[in-house]
Amino acid sequence: APVSRRAFAALSFAAFASAASMRVTDALLPRLAAEFDVGLGVAAQVITGFAITYGVLQAVYGIAGDRFGKYRLVAWACVASAGASLLCALAPGFGALVAARCLAGGTVAAVIPLAMAWIGDVVPYERRQPVIARFLIGQIFGLASGQFVGGLAADLGSWRAPFVALALWFAVAGVVLLRMRVRVVDRRTTPETGAVRAGALAGFRYVLRQRWARVVLVTVFLEGIALFGPLAFLATHLHRVYGLPLAVAGGILMLYGAGGLVFAWLSPLLVRRLGETGLAAGGGALLCAALLVIGLSTQWPLAVAGAFFAGIGFYMLHNTLQTHATQMAPERRGAAVALFASAFFLGQSVGVALASAAVEHVATPPIIVAGALATLAIGLAFSRLLAAHRPHG
Repeated sequence: APVSRRAFAALSFAAFASAASMRVTDALLPRLAAEFDVGLGVAAQVITGFAITYGVLQAVYGIAGDRFGKYRLVAWACVASAGASLLCALAPGFGALVAARCLAGGTVAAVIPLAMAWIGDVVPYERRQPVIARFLIGQIFGLASGQFVGGLAADLGSWRAPFVALALWFAVAGVVLLRMRVRVVDRRTTPETGAVRAGALAGFRYVLRQRWARVVLVTVFLEGIALFGPLAFLATHLHRVYGLPLAVAGGILMLYGAGGLVFAWLSPLLVRRLGETGLAAGGGALLCAALLVIGLSTQWPLAVAGAFFAGIGFYMLHNTLQTHATQMAPERRGAAVALFASAFFLGQSVGVALASAAVEHVATPPIIVAGALATLAIGLAFSRLLAAHRPHG
């Protein structure tokens, strides 16, 4: 319906700001380290803190989304995220910035997972993967733009400006979503209805009892560790190894988002031709090859191609996982998607923490190569598990 299409567009608009907020500090790390006179690993706390609160608070949002309505909570989360982003821009010192980033991770956490869960409520499973892929266009643009804008701000000497822009974007998204809220279907599950009635945490227990849900959650946790530790330092790698300005490094990483857009455009064809098992295995293999090129090449133009194909590979694998997250437990879809996002971002926080500890002792190429090999193993393993799993009807 037209209202649903506009709702998808509005949610994608909000997802842009959410994803940009996640990645805006990646290219800022060298600038923040110099500005506050801390090591690069310490500066990465602005990424780790964001990821931890993002992951932990999924439990709260999963319960609240099922109880009060997913679309409604996304709208109010955008309003809260506008305030949190403004606090980041006004932070007087490094400790205050880390605290504000932790708060921002907690408010942003509701946007993409609950939007996906809402899509799962209103779109049949057989049509869902292409719809999610199109919704993720906003997220893809946000990931790429966050890294580029962060690098540009680092070169221009104004690390606060990106957070002001994020505050404005979130504010607009929140107003648009709130104005549309009365015209969309927003399912709620009260304690008296639905498949699970045993209390606030029963939804999570119900999801975790499902064997396939545990497989998906463990896989996405490992994916977060393997990929996002290296990803946090890709802009720094391009800056240090090739001597590129941080704005240029962030611009190259925008091609990661361009690869994701190509996947979103081709997703109906790829789903038909490759199936879910082919997408998982092929995505892991392509992502591995692309990261190896970035980590080991001596010519920066090769890193450009690597960034583009890494985006395609990541979304081939991750979009398959996301689609299964919406169907792990349809009776408690909000809780299921919340657990999925929690596992993913807690994996990211572990990956960034490990990479932050390693980067103080080794160069960035070994970190990227390790992530490449790990993502290959994860993609192949999940593909085999998918082949053995009974497909949804």
